Parts: sequence; C-alpha cells; structure tokens
Amino acid sequence: MLVQRMTKNLTTPSIFSRKYGLLSKEEAEEDAKQIEELAFAAANQHYEKEPDGDGSSSVQIYAKESSKLMLEVIKRGPRTKEDGEEMIAEKATAASQTVFDISGGQRGFIEEEEARLLLGPLTEPGNSYTRICFSNKSFGLGASRVAAPILRLIKDQLTEVDLSDFIAGRPEEEALEVINMFSSALEGSQLRYLNLSHNALGEKGVRAFGALLKSQNNLEELHLMNDGISEEAAQAILELIPSTEKLKVLHFHNNMTGDEGAVAISEIVKHSPALEDFRCSSTRIGAEGGIALAKALGQCTHLKKLDLRDNMFGVEAGVALSEVLPAFPDLTEVYLSYLNLEDEGAEALASALKECAPSLEVLDLAGNDITAKAASSLAACIALKQFLTKLNLAENELQDEGAILIGKSLEEGHGQLIEIDLSTNSMKRAGARLLAQVAVNKPGLKMLNINGNFIPDEGIDEVKEILKHSLDMLGPLDENDPEGEDYDDGAEEEDADIRNDLDSKLKELHINKEE
Repeated sequence: MLVQRMTKNLTTPSIFSRKYGLLSKEEAEEDAKQIEELAFAAANQHYEKEPDGDGSSSVQIYAKESSKLMLEVIKRGPRTKEDGEEMIAEKATAASQTVFDISGGQRGFIEEEEARLLLGPLTEPGNSYTRICFSNKSFGLGASRVAAPILRLIKDQLTEVDLSDFIAGRPEEEALEVINMFSSALEGSQLRYLNLSHNALGEKGVRAFGALLKSQNNLEELHLMNDGISEEAAQAILELIPSTEKLKVLHFHNNMTGDEGAVAISEIVKHSPALEDFRCSSTRIGAEGGIALAKALGQCTHLKKLDLRDNMFGVEAGVALSEVLPAFPDLTEVYLSYLNLEDEGAEALASALKECAPSLEVLDLAGNDITAKAASSLAACIALKQFLTKLNLAENELQDEGAILIGKSLEEGHGQLIEIDLSTNSMKRAGARLLAQVAVNKPGLKMLNINGNFIPDEGIDEVKEILKHSLDMLGPLDENDPEGEDYDDGAEEEDADIRNDLDSKLKELHINKEE
C-alpha cells in the first residue's frame, strides 16, 4: 500500500515534475520500493535503540526518511540505466559502511577468538565507521582485550556508541574490569549518542565508565535504562558528565532512583536546555522527587516528548508539573500514566495542557484514579487537541458520565486518531454506545478499547451493530463483566438520566470548543 502511494506521488504531475521531469510508472515503482526499504531500515534501527517504547517515534523517523528520499528522487528526475540506476542503493551502501552492528542473532558470550573475527572490519585501514553497536553480546576479559585497542584506534571517528547489554551474565568483578577497559579505550571520543542501558551498572558500574563519561562534552543522546541507577549512581552521573548543554534525549527508564536520585537527575535536566525527549518512567520517584523534576523541566523549553509513567508522584507533584507545562509549546507526546494523580492532579494538568501544546499527538493518563469529576476538564483539553493520534485513559473511574464527556470531546475533527483506550473505567451501556458512535466516524481509527468494563450483553450488541462495517477496530472484550453492576429493565431510563445530568457539562464543553 505504501509503495503504491509513493509510486502514485512520483508519477503525478506537479510543479516539481515540470522542472525536473516526470518519472515513468516502472521507474517510480522501483524507486518507491527502495525508498520503503531504506526508510524501514532507518526506523527499525531507531526502534532497536529503545525496544520497550511504543514505536511512535520510529513511525516519525520512517515518515521523515521516506519524505526526504522521495524529494531526492523527484529532484533527480527520470534517469536511464546508463546514468546510474542504483543511486539509492549506493546511498544504502554508503550508510551501511558507516554503521558497525554485531547485535543481531542470538544473545551470546563473546570470547577472544570470536571477537577477532567479529571486529575484523573495524581494523581495516581507511574504514568509515562512525556508529558501533555491541549490544546483545556479552564481552569477557579475553574479548575485551581484543576490542579495547581496536576501539582506541577508531575512537576519534566515532559519533555513536551502543554498549547496551554487553556484560550480561558476567561476574561483577569481571564486568567492572570489562567496563574499565572499554571506558579507557573510548576516552576522549566526541560522541553525540551513548547507550549504556541494560547493564545493571549501579554506582560501581557508572564510576567504572568514568573515563568515558568525563570526556563527553557534546552528547545529544544518553540512554541509561534498566541500569540499577540508585541515588548514589544518579549522583555519580551528575558528577562525571561535564556538560549536557547539547543533550536532546535523556532516558532513565526502569531504575531504582527514588526521590534522592531524582534530585540528582533534576540537576542534570536543569542544565540540559536543549532537551527534547525526557524519559524517567518506572523509577520509584515520589512526590519530593517529582516536584524537583518538574521544576527542573521548566528550563527545557524545547521539550517534545515527556514520559514519567509508573512513579509515585501523587497530587502535589502533578500540580507542580502542571505549572511548568506552558513552557513546552512544542510538546507532542505526554505519558503520565500510573502517577497517582487523582482528580485534582489530572484537572490541573488538563487545564495547563489546554493552553499549550497545540500539536499534541499522544496523551496517556491511564491508571490515575480519575473520576467523572475531572472529566469536564479533560474533555475541554482533548477537544482542542486536533492532532491527537492516541488517547489512553484506561484503568480510571470515569464511568458512563465521564466516558460520554470524553467521547463528545472527540466528535468534531480529530481525523488523525488511531487509538482510543477507555478500558477498565466502570463504564456501562451508555458510555460504550457513545464511544462506538464516535469511533465509527473516525476512518483512520485502528483500535477502540472498552474492555474490562460493565457493559451488559445488549450494550455489546449495540456497539457491534454500530461498528458492523469496521468491527476490526473494536478491541477484545474478554474481560468485560456484564454482571459487574446491577442492571434492570430500566436501562433506557438510566441512559436518559445520565444524559440529563450531563447537559450542563456538555454545554460548557461546547462553549470551550468555540473559544
């Protein structure tokens, strides 16, 4: 489908074709296939750097890369085979020669002889490798003695280094010695990207990387996910890295940082004014640490993606975060699920988001004990976010009243929606029906998740009837409990009562939309 669409675009007359010439269908189809392959490869490589992400950033990489390559083909115009029919393929070859990646295949231990074979291409005179990935291979002392001098020879040409998951299964003493060898070999390299994730570093491991970290003044991306980053380890990172002024991506997912560690991380954030993508999810941070991070984030006015999921912020930290959100006009993705925000925190954040982030694409507030009381504020915010692709309000207590308000906020526009998740919200028949009516009018919608609610059998039948021509968008219903609440023959009267109660709130929502 994508290749067909690109082929059509490349063969459609335009101001570019008048200037550069129009491609034949055969040539356009060939170029489109190559573009799709290269764009997919670039997106896949990006996704492998953060495999536990939701993939949305990889989709953006795919779109950006394919658009760039299409423009190059259009400007090149028609060509003959004699003129060099493998132009795009040559670009792929050139790209592959700059990336050295041994992460493919099964996880395994690497010893001395295998290291000599695997790393041989790095020893070739005049090689142009700038990006190396040793992830998914566990280096022992023998392999490290082979790798270290090779890395020392090429360190000045390297810009990206991925050492994630490269000491798995090694005893602590050996692992620390391996880290020291790699760190010393790469000391002085001027990297833009460094990934040390999935190494269970702790403070000892962080300090073992000291020589490398101390020499980094130009980092744009730093990944320290699943590394046992405790309070002491976070403090060590703060001490060791001399400058984060150019840092755009900082990921600390799945660590045991806690409040004190969050204070140290907040100091790093405070001195990272170029930060665009900050992830500090599943790090055991409570109210004190959350407030510290919120204040520090206020300095990051270029922020586009914020992921603080699965922490123990509570209402106070949620309110503190709401106070700095207006500083992020370019925000496109917000992940604030499972933070114990409750109604007060959710309302504060919704009110703040309403006034900023006009291009918001992802809003995730799942698992925050949000009730129908906060639904009006949420709906007023959501109604204005016309670029939303994903809305996740799962595992709250919105019930029918809240679900209807949220559904109404999505009725007008929102043509880019791909996913709506209101699963596990104590929702009954009226809320489910309204959401189905909204979903059926969103041609791009791929998933409506209303599982885990209290929708009676007749309500499920109604939903399926509404979506009869697009049932594939309806998520599973295996956890729905039709008997989870008491139902009687007055279901229609109940629906009417709910709608009457909502009248004033819906009128208010309509006024807010017009504003």
